[in-house]
Amino acid sequence: MSHLVAPSVLSADFGNLQRDIELINNSDADWFHVDIMDGVFVPNISFGFPVLKAIQKHAKKPLDVHLMIVDPDRYTQQFKDAGAEVLTFHLEACTHLHRSIQNIKNSGMKAGVALNPHTSIHLLEDIISDIDLVCVMSVNPGFGGQKFIENTFTKVAALKKLITEKNSKALIEIDGGVDLNNYKKLVSVGADVLVAGNTVFGSANPTQTITQLKQI
Repeated sequence: MSHLVAPSVLSADFGNLQRDIELINNSDADWFHVDIMDGVFVPNISFGFPVLKAIQKHAKKPLDVHLMIVDPDRYTQQFKDAGAEVLTFHLEACTHLHRSIQNIKNSGMKAGVALNPHTSIHLLEDIISDIDLVCVMSVNPGFGGQKFIENTFTKVAALKKLITEKNSKALIEIDGGVDLNNYKKLVSVGADVLVAGNTVFGSANPTQTITQLKQI
């Protein structure tokens, strides 16, 4: 499988949201990456169900929804109803990991688990075969435009090894600081999905940048 590119809607122009959604629709991007932040789990607030439903109304590609919230189990069905196809929650925000994964799958979505930069991939050893996606945070969660954490390369390589050893089908997603200078190395060490926010929407030609991020 060639790697996927998921532009982060958090970096879009919210005064022209439909325009930027259509830009992604008409580009080589594979998914829409949508960050949901509650101001509690992370020090920022993004948007909730009304905006997600507005995105879903116009999006022609899967919605990859990343929950940076406390007690994510409360909203599983609501995110399904709002159009999420992949729903990712943070290991650090979850008490009963297996139950949360099964709740997402039983709702008809793919289940993802996100890891903060300080969280070891070894915490996934007993559950990796049940996960559809692991989101490796390559910056501290909460804000776009942060500097990429170099240890991510080592972490991704170790995670790829674990996935192979456990015969898991989980995809590895990288979220934070992905740009045209590091994306090829990320793919080479095992990344399957690249989330790109400022790199895409901060460029002079977002569509061309997405195409570049697809090339190896």
